[in-house]
Amino acid sequence: MSINIYHNPRCSKSRQTLALIEHHQPKVIKYLDTPLTLEELKRVAEKLDLGVSAMIRPKEAEFVASGLTLASEPDDLLAFLAEHPKAMERPIVETSTQARIGRPPENVLDILP
Repeated sequence: MSINIYHNPRCSKSRQTLALIEHHQPKVIKYLDTPLTLEELKRVAEKLDLGVSAMIRPKEAEFVASGLTLASEPDDLLAFLAEHPKAMERPIVETSTQARIGRPPENVLDILP
């Protein structure tokens, strides 16, 4: 089973989640260096099963300035994330069938083998 972690090494929760799952040998994707495409964001959002708004860090300056809200249309939120990856909640762990936000880090354990 392939496992991706969308990781920000400057984030303590992201580092804690990575440490928790290291033995699964996840593919570490530094999403600030390699932002997700709109299609990748849609795929992850579908696997999260929480709605696109769960992927947004609503206090990020770019999001506040955008005029969007967490109740905005999902396609608008995804387009915003594609342009502003810094506003994506982190970390996100993705398997072939599911995804979880690692806040707290233990949230991701139920999708791992």
